[in-house]
Amino acid sequence: MRDRERREPEVPRRRRRPGLQRGRRTDREVRLKLLGAIVAGGKATRFGSDKAYARHKGRRLIDHVGAALAAQCSGLVVCGRAEEGFDCIADLPEDGLGPLGGLNAALHFARINGFDRVLSSGCDTPNLPDNLAQALAGEGPAIVQDQPIVGLWPASLAPRLDIFIRDGGRALYGFTESVNARQIAIDPPLMNVNRPSDLES
Repeated sequence: MRDRERREPEVPRRRRRPGLQRGRRTDREVRLKLLGAIVAGGKATRFGSDKAYARHKGRRLIDHVGAALAAQCSGLVVCGRAEEGFDCIADLPEDGLGPLGGLNAALHFARINGFDRVLSSGCDTPNLPDNLAQALAGEGPAIVQDQPIVGLWPASLAPRLDIFIRDGGRALYGFTESVNARQIAIDPPLMNVNRPSDLES
């Protein structure tokens, strides 16, 4: 009888980690849904050569950007060019649309492949911070002040950008205004390499 009266041992409750609340996604869960996109289809006419291959602190610009995005994203693509060592996708709906074509390609790729946001940058910003996604996080899209190609975009904006381009939109700032993108100041400011002399500072 005593054996029957013995109570089953209680299973200890799983303790929650400090700072985490039920219903909130962990950093890892957020990262798994973030696609990094290097928008690199421009002609770089002011630079005089392919600035993706220009070197800063002994490393190509595109490699600086790729490393910074890869540190905070679970996927990474280069938009608008073939680049060895990277997964590459073509601009949408066609070449020659500037950064909008690359961003549109990234948004569609993200939507099809299960990412819920795109963290984008041009190939000419070698000092992207490793916490860029965190700095831009919030409701809806966000861009870095004065550098609209550096942004965090919900993949659900793909149809909106399709319509914007179809209706003749070609300015990235025009699209950011149409979707009420937040503008975030980054300190220290990001580099914007347009000429070889910009790499000397």
